[in-house]
Amino acid sequence: MTDPENTVAVPGAPTEAVLDRDGLDELVRVLVRRGRTVIGPTVRDGAIVLDELESADALPYGWGVELEAGQYRVRRRADQAAFAHSAGPQSWKSFLHPERVRQWSAERRPDGVLSVRPEAPQSVSYAFLGVRPCDLRAIRILDRVMGGGRYRDPAYLSRRTGAFLIAVECTEPGATCFCVSMGTGPAADAGFDLALTEVVDAAGHRFLCRSGSPEGAAVLAELPRRDADEPTRAAAASAVSEAAERMGRSMPPVDLRTLMRDTLEAERWDDVTARCLSCGNCTMVCPTCFCTTTEDVTDLTGDHAERWRRWDSCYDLDFSLLHGGPVRATPRSRYRQWLTHKLGTWHDQFDSSGCVGCGRCIVWCPTGIDLTEEAHALHQEATRTESAP
Repeated sequence: MTDPENTVAVPGAPTEAVLDRDGLDELVRVLVRRGRTVIGPTVRDGAIVLDELESADALPYGWGVELEAGQYRVRRRADQAAFAHSAGPQSWKSFLHPERVRQWSAERRPDGVLSVRPEAPQSVSYAFLGVRPCDLRAIRILDRVMGGGRYRDPAYLSRRTGAFLIAVECTEPGATCFCVSMGTGPAADAGFDLALTEVVDAAGHRFLCRSGSPEGAAVLAELPRRDADEPTRAAAASAVSEAAERMGRSMPPVDLRTLMRDTLEAERWDDVTARCLSCGNCTMVCPTCFCTTTEDVTDLTGDHAERWRRWDSCYDLDFSLLHGGPVRATPRSRYRQWLTHKLGTWHDQFDSSGCVGCGRCIVWCPTGIDLTEEAHALHQEATRTESAP
């Protein structure tokens, strides 16, 4: 994994340069030649999705998005920017922690002997192109959850170890973005091999590129490039700074962990329950939600069986099922569990928030529930309660 704390220079290799579209094209080719599967954004089925890229031509040049609570639309842009869009329906979790993973298979031979074959972790060398700073943080959170501590997930580590991360700093936040509130963007400060900042202005279309690891510097050395110039640096810094001032959403300026702890009986939970469908969309699109369950399947003969691990959601009534029934039997308790864990008790388990401010849960909620709105409402209710005589 990339060292999230240090930027290491390779002697003689560039640490910063300017690429044009030819340089971006060559970046994909270099990574493919190095045996990596390159994953990046592309336009398909009316959305900007993550998929394998054979060349940089598949990037969503000239496409942007319009986002709002419960709404997502792609739109044409007036320029040919490749990364001027916000988070789509997928996150990099889909590749590092796939929706379904087979754990073992079993065969019963004609003589009745049963043999069980564990599933070997998939060997894949990924290169992720276009990782937003909020998603960089999400990957670091998953590293802590699934790659740290006593219970490490070999399937996750087989995909994550050695993955090459190419960050793209945000220059055009969406209406549902709130990474500034969570301290996760729009600038990329650590955890990448290469970081790009796209600049489209009167001087042309280009990418300020800087390395964040030895392999990143080595890859950059193979690309057609020119020395970083001060006008490009200034334009890139200005674009990122302006993006920070144009966030579409924000969290209340309070300690969210304390807010969640102190509002467990707030009336606001009843309001959101009236709108929540308990569909689990928010957990499916969240880049840090990691819960799974297992399911066993067999063929009609009963001679072949498999166990699969698949994503699960705390909104599922059976998620907390015990012998006496579900622990969280009401939509109110399930939504409260999700939000208080994400913003509050995640700190107790993993020493960080579980939210990175990407806004996916807002966009892909069919009823438009907005967790930033809920946090503000809980804060206002708590303030009224404290000031009441």
